[in-house]
Amino acid sequence: MSSFDQIPDIAANLAAVQARIADAATAAGRDPAAVTLVAVGKTFGPDRMEPALAAGQRAFGENRVQEAADKWPALRDRHPGLVLHLIGPLQTNKVKRAVEVFDVIETVDRPKLARALADAMGDQGRALDCFIQVNTGAEEQKAGVLPADADAFIAQCRDEFLLPVKGLMCIPPVDEEPSLHFALLAAIARRNGVAGLSMGMSGDYEVAVRFGATHVRVGSAIFGARTPQVPA
Repeated sequence: MSSFDQIPDIAANLAAVQARIADAATAAGRDPAAVTLVAVGKTFGPDRMEPALAAGQRAFGENRVQEAADKWPALRDRHPGLVLHLIGPLQTNKVKRAVEVFDVIETVDRPKLARALADAMGDQGRALDCFIQVNTGAEEQKAGVLPADADAFIAQCRDEFLLPVKGLMCIPPVDEEPSLHFALLAAIARRNGVAGLSMGMSGDYEVAVRFGATHVRVGSAIFGARTPQVPA
């Protein structure tokens, strides 16, 4: 960390985000308790997690399996009740480790991965909540099942792989109005009887709450700006 970087007041930031979620939910006629804040800790060490944990935050998100495996076991020992979400792309060769480390997989997006997750959960005797990632913007560089294929894939995950499909997840294109994508995800969820909606990040989580988000993934608004990672 450079000399001019300042560690943010994480507890204050967390409280501010929670208050904005509550206000957005109330304005939409929703119970604020129906929205889970997933604090995204990617690239930050345990020292940044501790103030959030001390303030009572228990749901966290990570993008990388190995980073989570290195960071969270010791934190789990000190803080009971943690729920760890994988919110980044998952390679099939890392599925076994992911099932060991995480409690929720938000990025199920292809049959090969779904099958591998089902096998690993069976082998380990774990039933992780699964979210189907939908590529609502049909972006070539982005993971996720296309909206036109979502219904069939959700059914396959439930019926063939017997995965506990609890929700859908999306990451809207950065240059498009997010509400259009949140509405699309909500519509797919409704027609498939899926209750969970993981949508909304630091820049648009209040909009997502208005469109029915049950989980919002907020990192920089809590932990501060990140240093860009070099691709693995």
